[in-house]
Amino acid sequence: MSKVKVFRFAFADFYSQEPENLTEYYTNTMGYRITEEVDGKTYLSNGLDHHNIVITSSNQKGIHRYGYQLDGKLSLDEVQQRLHVQGIQSTLKTDAKPGISNFLEVQDPAGNILELFTDMDQPAPGFGTTGIIPQKLGHVAFYAANYVKTLQFYQKALGFTFTDKIGENFANFLTCNIDHHVINVVASNETRLHHIAFQLKDASHQYASSDLLAKHGRPILWGPSRHTAGHNIATYHHDPDCNVVELFTDMDLLIPELGFYEPRPWHEELPLKPKVWESLSAWGTEFEVDLAKI
Repeated sequence: MSKVKVFRFAFADFYSQEPENLTEYYTNTMGYRITEEVDGKTYLSNGLDHHNIVITSSNQKGIHRYGYQLDGKLSLDEVQQRLHVQGIQSTLKTDAKPGISNFLEVQDPAGNILELFTDMDQPAPGFGTTGIIPQKLGHVAFYAANYVKTLQFYQKALGFTFTDKIGENFANFLTCNIDHHVINVVASNETRLHHIAFQLKDASHQYASSDLLAKHGRPILWGPSRHTAGHNIATYHHDPDCNVVELFTDMDLLIPELGFYEPRPWHEELPLKPKVWESLSAWGTEFEVDLAKI
């Protein structure tokens, strides 16, 4: 019997008290393109999908909700039934928003609102011509109350695979595809965004992005450095709403059938399997901002 299976992190929807500033950042600094503006929401695309970023005008700020695409082997009605058997409540929404005609609205144990869908419109506005222009929306890291139940939810209910962790009770990495991680669940007594991450092409793209951020008045908070878990080379900065944004390249790729990562010259163990790491930086570099406490 088919199981519920997410295969990608498709979009993030942000609340913003100053949506014009956040929209300007995503269009001019990040290079996203607006596909639609309706009902106080701005929908922005990385190049193909109707939206990968949504900005919702609000008196709040921070993450509003996340969107995950399912593999389509089950209808949304069947997904809802599978979730119900596990005691997970969901609401089927029809024609509720642009770009996604049908989706299930679910709340994870940490309190995050998720939209689970099988199909999204693909108007293909193309990649931007100015700005950083990431290859894709890569992953999200969030502080999670009830983090143990949250980890179980993503693995048992949505088909995620556990990959690595940093420390016994800090960062927990999960994937739904071959990327080292699509979600990073950070143990906490509250739920809020830690950072959102976008994948770049290569090291030269990473260097160019830092120069562009400087021109736009967005100083680097942490990096560049190579992480331990995932081995991605990363930098972090603030968007206009002070959400932390990671730009990364060179992330480890999982071979699910073998249970280890594609070999890389910088791996100290071959084959490299999921493990507990003790530090954030493989290079041993330290920065003024403590990434573990943002």
